[in-house]
Amino acid sequence: MSSAPAKKENLLLNLVCTIAVPSLILSKLSAPGRLGPELALVVALLFPLGYGAWDFAQRRKFNFVAGIGFASTLLTGGFALAKVEGIWFAVKEASVPAVIGLMVLLSTKSKRPLIREFIYNDQVIDVPRVDAALEARGARPQFDKLMARAGGLVTASFFISAVLNFLLARWLLTAPTGSEEFNDQLSKMNILSWPIIVLPSTGMMMWALWGLMAGIKELTGLGMEDILHSAEKPAGKPPAG
Repeated sequence: MSSAPAKKENLLLNLVCTIAVPSLILSKLSAPGRLGPELALVVALLFPLGYGAWDFAQRRKFNFVAGIGFASTLLTGGFALAKVEGIWFAVKEASVPAVIGLMVLLSTKSKRPLIREFIYNDQVIDVPRVDAALEARGARPQFDKLMARAGGLVTASFFISAVLNFLLARWLLTAPTGSEEFNDQLSKMNILSWPIIVLPSTGMMMWALWGLMAGIKELTGLGMEDILHSAEKPAGKPPAG
């Protein structure tokens, strides 16, 4: 019997805790008559950090991408409290997707390529069923090439995100670190990162997923309803016939 897939993340709660609430705190509570810039920053960062810890406790699943994001949040707070220059925030913002993209690229030839974490996992695809169909048809070499192409697209999405992160940070973060104005700019960057960075990158990742699904369908003969993960159907074997 195959193990149950990991509990899915609550995307709405993620957005509230990592984008909406921190941005509101930074923009509305950084004035000296309220929390002040430094305390407002600390309080704002407690929400994504707390959410990350809570999500791990709920789902009992950790991966290096989540770890890098957690470390990035800590660095944001550390840089701000140390009052480093804005250029280092831009470098930090660019380094996160760049490191992830590089690790995806370097792991392509490994036994466990990281592309599986993004688009070939049990939350999306019935992996045991697809693997069984690939073995039955002797299509593993073609599938490996398909995964390599998908990995190239995902890697490109992260590198593009790195460039956009750097440019957005350099454009917005112009005020002295630790000031009320800087917190407001950080809030705007947090919000603008979604339409400017996250949505295009997600679009490229969905393109990679669509290409992977089409390739799997051709290689295995499975229908889309068999490829996609579903708790209602038994996993691990291709359909008869």
